[in-house]
Order: sequence, then structure tokens, then C-alpha cells
Amino acid sequence: MCSTCGCGESDLLVHPHDHTHDHPHEHDHGIVSHGHAGEGRRLAVEQDILARNAEFAAANRRLFAQGGMFVLNLVSSPGSGKTTLLARTVRALAGEFPVAVIGGDQQTAHDAERIRAAGAPAVQINTGKGCHLDAHGVGHALEGLPLPESGVLFIENVGNLVCPADFDLGEAGKVVVLSVTEGEDKPLKYPNMFAASRLMLLNKTDLLPHVEFDVARCLDYARRVNPDIEILQLSARTGDGMDAWLDWVRQGQRAALAQQVGRLEADLAAARARLARTGG
Repeated sequence: MCSTCGCGESDLLVHPHDHTHDHPHEHDHGIVSHGHAGEGRRLAVEQDILARNAEFAAANRRLFAQGGMFVLNLVSSPGSGKTTLLARTVRALAGEFPVAVIGGDQQTAHDAERIRAAGAPAVQINTGKGCHLDAHGVGHALEGLPLPESGVLFIENVGNLVCPADFDLGEAGKVVVLSVTEGEDKPLKYPNMFAASRLMLLNKTDLLPHVEFDVARCLDYARRVNPDIEILQLSARTGDGMDAWLDWVRQGQRAALAQQVGRLEADLAAARARLARTGG
């Protein structure tokens, strides 16, 4: 259930990577309905939902850290070009390090099929009436996906600039994708999402000559909401600006791998110290 709109999760469906055992993942999450309870009760339910999500997110994050994975949560309105961006990214990074994708949509497995055609393993989560992915569902999707150890996992969230802002999936950061066909005031209209994001990708820049969109104003609005947000401009369709995005992803992957090496070295040093204390 979403803490913002009250959507349900009981009809969650995960399309496995290999399609050999396509079956719904259905169970009762034990969520209490908002109903007509008072505001205090509503707040308590929302806090409980987010607290349990945080527990699942922490478990996902530990798994990602153990595998040295750089994990990004891509969020946007519907039609921003996330899947086109990911397909082009998968093709560009082929052979450099492992890449995998978890996609979220209310229905169909079309996006996962596009990603697999581009050359990366992908699992699709269908949320039914749900308007966002949560950490629990992502954890189940990971069971059917070859994990990209020492590589990158992209999570393509459901198209929605409201609810996904509240739900940590265990990612290293959110990347909000905004297309120039949507209007430059989106950061002001949906401030929570832009405040929660590490990077903004301004996509479909090839259409700028054909639409009324003030780029400078859009960037200013985004930085008003989040002064620390990084911003890149690109066209996933033509490839213009993609190099900067790919380099950003590569830097994140190297940082995740370095953190994994640091943890392993610390564990090794601790083991050697214990061995020395026993006279070994």
C-alpha cells in the first residue's frame, strides 16, 4: 500500500528473467486499510508501511554491497523515455561490466522484453493497481535475476512522480528523468521527487526546436528544490549527450567496487588479527 494514495500490492506479479516459470507472486502483506480512521491512525499506518519498507530496503542494500553492485532507481512520469534510455545504455556498456534491469509497470512485460533484446537480463514487476515499486517486491524480483556482481543494476520504477519518492529500494540513488515535452515547471510541481533524486536527466533534447520549453528555467527550478542535484542533458533517441551519462554510471560502478574491496580488505585484516591473537 502506498503511504500517499493508498494503492494496494496484493496483485504483485513478477515476470522471471527466463520465463520458464511465469507465475504471480501473491500474498497478503498484512497492510491495514486507511478506511475512515482519524488522521492519527492514518499517520500511524503510513509510518508502519515506510518502516517495514525501510527494513526490506536495508536487506537489499546489504545484498548489493556484498556483490559490489551500483544500483540506480530511475523515476519519472510515464513516457519520459526511461526504457529507451536504458536500452541504449545497456548496449553501450556491453562487455565493460555486468548490467541487469528490474522494470516496474502496472501491466505487461514489454519493457523487460526490450531490455533483454538490447542484451541485458531483465525482470518485470507488474504492480497491478500499485503506483510504485517497493523494497519487498524488488527483493523478490532479485530471486529471478542473474545478479550483476561488480556491475550495475538499474531499477526502472513505475511512471509516477509522487509515490516512488517515499520508497527506498536499497539503491545508491534515484535518477529522475524529465523530458522536454512535459513542461519546465515539473520540479516545482513535484518537489519531493526532485529533492529525493541524486541526478536529473533532461531527456528528449532533440525535440527542443519543436516544443516550448525553457531549459534554463527548468534547471533553475530543479536547483531551487535540490541545490545538490546533478543535471545532465541528453537525447536517448539520437545519443546526443549520452557519453556524459555513461561516464556518470561508470564512476558510480567504480566507486561501488572500491567500497566492496575496502570492506573485504577490512575483513581480511580483522581475520589476520584474530589469527595472530591465537598464535597462528
